[in-house]
Amino acid sequence: MRLSASSVLLAGMLLATPALAQQTTPPMPADTARHAMPGMNHAGHAMPGMNHEGMNHEGMDHGGMENMSHAYSRNLPMNRNGSGTAWNPDNTPMYMWMHHKGAWMIMNHGAISPRFTSQNIGRKNGQRGGSTFDAPNWFMTMAQRNIGQKGLLNLTAMLSLDVITDGNNGYPLLFQSGEALDGKPLVDRQHPHDLFSSLSIGYTHAFTKDVDLSLYVGYPGEPAIGPVAFMHRISAMPNPDAALGHHWQDATHITFGVATLGLRYKQFKLEGSNFTGREPDEHRFGFDKPRADSWAGRLNWNPTPALALQVSRAFIKSPETLAPQEDVKRTTASIIQSNTWGDYRYITSALVWGMNQHVEDGHTDKASHSVLAETNVQLGKPAVYGRYEFVQKSDEELQLPTPEYPTASHPTFNVHSLTVGANYRVAQVANIDFTLGAQATVYRPEEAIRPFYGSTPVSGQVYLRLNPSLMKMGKMKM
Repeated sequence: MRLSASSVLLAGMLLATPALAQQTTPPMPADTARHAMPGMNHAGHAMPGMNHEGMNHEGMDHGGMENMSHAYSRNLPMNRNGSGTAWNPDNTPMYMWMHHKGAWMIMNHGAISPRFTSQNIGRKNGQRGGSTFDAPNWFMTMAQRNIGQKGLLNLTAMLSLDVITDGNNGYPLLFQSGEALDGKPLVDRQHPHDLFSSLSIGYTHAFTKDVDLSLYVGYPGEPAIGPVAFMHRISAMPNPDAALGHHWQDATHITFGVATLGLRYKQFKLEGSNFTGREPDEHRFGFDKPRADSWAGRLNWNPTPALALQVSRAFIKSPETLAPQEDVKRTTASIIQSNTWGDYRYITSALVWGMNQHVEDGHTDKASHSVLAETNVQLGKPAVYGRYEFVQKSDEELQLPTPEYPTASHPTFNVHSLTVGANYRVAQVANIDFTLGAQATVYRPEEAIRPFYGSTPVSGQVYLRLNPSLMKMGKMKM
């Protein structure tokens, strides 16, 4: 079976990295342990996700400890790392392999979820839906080092083999829309991500402990619009599906050409981006043309270690291949929460709002909205989670025949969805977690579009997720 073979191959790739998975180190010298390292929380206390016995990662000597900071600030904890330059809460657990090579700190993240999914179980003839075996996945490596007394250099690469495991038309997901294949829009399917999902370089200069100036360049990369992308939010980690509001909230996380300038003052960061508005094309192994025709701005605020807030606004030039004359104004706001009380014991949540306004020939369509609320509760080996979404999608986005409306008006239809799920970590091998899970989703579309979907369609799936184990901190004397 093609998909099963791909899943086995990817699992083998994870298992074939013993040097990264090794997490043992000699005890730190006592005089080193007494000093707060950059990236620690207040007054040198243990970082979020750190147990009281300290750190036990490969190569964690004094020089390595000094490099343990955020990717774009020597004076912030690395737990705040998200996607692109977006911020997570400082309390965010970190699932990754980490080691040091000289002055470099190297972090490896990723996940793959071999699964069976069935959309619109029990659908009647002619109603939309579908079933498949697939394996959504992503893998990311970050390398960073200090430059002199004030500088910080970061290199990031993110890859995805979605086009192999999920096919070039992606996986079935009821009411999903965005991007195209063979000249037709992808509808009721989540598009695959590009092989090269991120290749970026960032440099940050610390003027003082409270003030940083950073420059981030990616080809591809992620501009300063929206919250941390869904696959990098711990609140979304158990759910293999993309959010239905993805193209209202964080769809710009793969942009072929972006430059972002950010200024941090204490717990605030103001960012501006110039980037390519066009979304990735269907040729997932290649690189798209950079255009530098779109703009975004974002204000981040982490008022406490448990919270990360952002508001952002973007003008996106011609994002869709099939509608090159149409631009989008996107506005988002979000709150991400994370609290931990032990290894594999935490609660994380996200509340995200996104709004799109389509602009064509000087005319701005009525705004369409999306709202997402999700929570993930990890209780040791078991976890329970849920996601609620409200999204407004037009007849054009869902490819619905609505001849009673003028083409230019593009009426929108309300869709509600609720997902509940649970999983259990069944094994740990070479610092890889093997987690079995199942979830169900109930949809409630507006009455006008129920003939295409049913009044209350139900979807379900079972999956096995493989990802790096939780990074623990061991045996560091304070």
